[in-house]
Amino acid sequence: MSIRAVVWDVDDTLFDYTSADRAGMRAHLAAEGLLHRYDSAEQALAHWREITDLQWARFGSGEVGFEEQRRDRVRMFLGAELTDGEAESWFLRYIRHYEAAWSLFPDVLPVLDTLAASHRHAVLSNSSIRVQDPKLRALGVRDRFEAVLCAAELGVSKPAGEAFLAACAALELPPHEVAYVGDHPEIDGRGAAEAGLLSVWIDRVGTPADGTAVAAAHRISSLAELPPIVHADTRFGAPSSFG
Repeated sequence: MSIRAVVWDVDDTLFDYTSADRAGMRAHLAAEGLLHRYDSAEQALAHWREITDLQWARFGSGEVGFEEQRRDRVRMFLGAELTDGEAESWFLRYIRHYEAAWSLFPDVLPVLDTLAASHRHAVLSNSSIRVQDPKLRALGVRDRFEAVLCAAELGVSKPAGEAFLAACAALELPPHEVAYVGDHPEIDGRGAAEAGLLSVWIDRVGTPADGTAVAAAHRISSLAELPPIVHADTRFGAPSSFG
């Protein structure tokens, strides 16, 4: 059975979102004079990330829209009843600091170069095309992908099988000929496997995970481990630095 295409998650898979978010928020809070509210910058960043995860879950479930979750992140973080305009303005000031810290992981370009001639490529993200398309262009890799699909426009989010199948449909390939690479064991790893794709979980930090999710996906610690997997396609696990 041959894998003909690789579909990629973006944040914390190709793009070092966590580092950019931390650097951007640290700079933003300093500029806004808000660091004094916390015992440390790390405490402030942990609070922001906790709220971000909560609001993304609400967006992913369809409870709120993309813009609404951004504004609610600001309101929860500041503990203030802001108008939509005030919340959006605060968030956009943060975005300027965040964008200044954007970078790809160092293993991204080498693996894209290695697989360029043998596999087609696309993106599936639980974000919005309005966010991810400009990001991929700024990072210099948008032309590597035939299609960029995002939950906000699809109307369905990972781990729902419909999201993964939409990516396969965009490539006009059946799921068993497509690999999916993402950083979340459940949303990406288990979701892709249950949709019938070859599932690859990129775990750069050795995250503890539910055993079923681990079993559903090939677990790798570097994208350098990906080419043998998509060329061999055993679907029953692959050697990894996790052992």
